[in-house]
Amino acid sequence: MKIFNLRKVMGVFFALSLTLACDSLDEINENPNGVSPSEANPNLLMPSVMRPAATSTLDLGIGDIAGTVQHTQKDGWFTGHNQFEWGLRDWTGWYNMLRTNNFLQRRSEELGMEFHRGVSLTMKSYIFGMITDLWGDAPYNTALRGDQDGLENEFPAYDNQEDIYPGIIQDLQSAAQIFATGNSEGVIPEYDLYFGGNATMWHKFTNSLILRFAMRVSEKLPDLAQQSIEQVYNSGVYLTGADEDVSIDFIGAASGDSWPTATDFDAGSQFRRFKPCNTLLDRLVDYEDPRLGVWVRPVHCQWVEDLSLDVAYDPYIRENGEILEGRVSFLDVEYVERIAAGNKYTRHYNPEILGRELDTREYVGLPQMAQGPSDHNLNPTGGQQLENQHVSQLADVYRERTGGILQARVISASEVHFILAEASQRGWSTGDAEANYNNAIRYSLETWGVDDDFEAYIERPEVAYDGSLQRIIEQKWIASWTTATESWFDWRRTGYPELEIGEAAPEPQIAVRFTYGNNEINFNAQQVGRAVDRLEVSVGESRGRNNQWAKPWLLQGTGKPW
Repeated sequence: MKIFNLRKVMGVFFALSLTLACDSLDEINENPNGVSPSEANPNLLMPSVMRPAATSTLDLGIGDIAGTVQHTQKDGWFTGHNQFEWGLRDWTGWYNMLRTNNFLQRRSEELGMEFHRGVSLTMKSYIFGMITDLWGDAPYNTALRGDQDGLENEFPAYDNQEDIYPGIIQDLQSAAQIFATGNSEGVIPEYDLYFGGNATMWHKFTNSLILRFAMRVSEKLPDLAQQSIEQVYNSGVYLTGADEDVSIDFIGAASGDSWPTATDFDAGSQFRRFKPCNTLLDRLVDYEDPRLGVWVRPVHCQWVEDLSLDVAYDPYIRENGEILEGRVSFLDVEYVERIAAGNKYTRHYNPEILGRELDTREYVGLPQMAQGPSDHNLNPTGGQQLENQHVSQLADVYRERTGGILQARVISASEVHFILAEASQRGWSTGDAEANYNNAIRYSLETWGVDDDFEAYIERPEVAYDGSLQRIIEQKWIASWTTATESWFDWRRTGYPELEIGEAAPEPQIAVRFTYGNNEINFNAQQVGRAVDRLEVSVGESRGRNNQWAKPWLLQGTGKPW
């Protein structure tokens, strides 16, 4: 897909804003630098929906949800990431996107701009889907109507998930019909951050979202799910290659428009908090997964088992085998420079004297929900220094502001084909399950630039398709790196991959939802109360019904994930 430079977009935005706002500079009582709602161009509204939808998804996908599905763990400021201690969580940002999108839809309808109306229906479905996936029941049918219906909708009713998901799928089907015409009249390509005004790609995107949300309700509304998925498959219109992944890049000019862990903006502190989780890392190592080196950096200083050592462990590190007297560690940036210059750093230990084993691998992660994650693997610089030389950092690319694989991904061709593989495995008419599964893995490897290793990888016994749902979902979980929300939603629905809690887990199960936030509790209490009453509470009762372990309708009666 084509990705556009937002500097150019914003320049055009400013010029068009002035043009639209001031047909005549001698008009009085009008802001010459503003746009009247009655004159707003729908093109100008699209980036204000598309970009925050993608970046907000990324923030979850590399943030707390990546910790929840055990892609990563943090060893500083870690309780939210590792132990889902999220507290009350507002959805204001998502509904702000919906307000802008609602304006986009209304202006598109007023001007008869069908392409833009299709965009608005698609983005409406995507954002509402994220809201109900994350929280449960939510304002849907009566949301965003306060300015139309007056005070009667000041406190919008919460709709049941049972009604929201079919509504989302129906809107996506309507959008697909619009894009099927191929008409993109009136679009300014630079403002379409996803596809540059390409109606065919929007059609593929919209149908791919139908696959996502239909599979989401497969346990609760199986007939709707099967019918919707088979219809999309039979159309042949969905994402069919890694070059069609729906994503945007970053400008890299400032913190707000750069990759979230860019080290230029916080001296690298944010970057260094993130470590791979052993739950994922162990599989990547065991399967000789070619994506390992793309995502993770080898440890700066590797432990070496040495039974000849007459102490528990070296007091100092070794550079190319020679002990550096007085040197316990280097700073992260120093290690990076020295290793790049060809030096290798090790530290020896004797397990018989130490009384336990250390992780001597080249790639080392953190265990899930550890009590003291900064001390793992005998870190000599524990606490908040975040300089654990004996645990891997993420790959160096995640220090950068922009470029290459640093993209905010909305949905991928890999995800789409894992969905088709699961549908086939269920016996639905979506082609051959193994072919879909293999394509899903192939597209993921292409996304991360290691597709030359596909044949060797797919033939590994731990990877080759074995006919099971567990195998499909495990590989989908691996492929969802930086888009961890989809893994969380799959895990809730299927129980795969099998994730275990750690010693510092606050409850005996992994969380399944966000709690309703203070804004709703304070200003829409009656509706929140009704929604909370519809939750199924069996874990964390002492926290009240509005807790992270309360099951919404989507999970009730399924026996999943626990």
